[in-house]
Amino acid sequence: MTRRNSSLILRLAAGLMIFLGLAAATVRAGEPSSQNPVDSLYLKGQLLVASPEIQDPRFMESVIYMVNHDQSGAFGLIINKSYGSGPLKEFLKGFDVDVSGVEGTINLYFGGPVMPGAGFVLHTADYEGPGTNAVNKDFAVTTEKIIMQAIAEGRGPRNSLFAYGYSGWGPGQLENEIRRGDWLSAPADMDLVFDTDQKTKWKRASGKARLKL
Repeated sequence: MTRRNSSLILRLAAGLMIFLGLAAATVRAGEPSSQNPVDSLYLKGQLLVASPEIQDPRFMESVIYMVNHDQSGAFGLIINKSYGSGPLKEFLKGFDVDVSGVEGTINLYFGGPVMPGAGFVLHTADYEGPGTNAVNKDFAVTTEKIIMQAIAEGRGPRNSLFAYGYSGWGPGQLENEIRRGDWLSAPADMDLVFDTDQKTKWKRASGKARLKL
């Protein structure tokens, strides 16, 4: 790992400590208040895949895991654009947890252009703690830093992805973009979501994609 990446890991860890509470409010704000008869149009728990038509550099060839999508809008995390990687131990040090015995590396992802300082942990649903919002039986998002302690102690989720910022749309906005052909949808599977091979993730997701609306 380069000195630049090491410094980035520490700076982002500090930022995540500050903004996790703000991220929690963002996730809760996107939760649907009731079931809607047109829920079949929505992509919660699925992948949103950029079509070749999108040339916006923020979203070009993006694969987005959709945390929420209903009549009030949409909220997702880009899962194939990384800021960089480094030792997991160095990242966890920023959370004042005991990192003795901690090994491995971590990738820090660009979740989207909205609230770029807010941190989100997308993970498998085998972990549940304060600030955890279940998406479905397979995936959840946690926005409280106590998950860092659980990870350091080996009690964390089997798989996790750390993202800064999110991708968001207002009511009806994403549906219109899909109708226009900007986005495709695809089923979300753990192998693709948590795979660190970012260079091929968009191509693989595109192969699974289908028009939703």
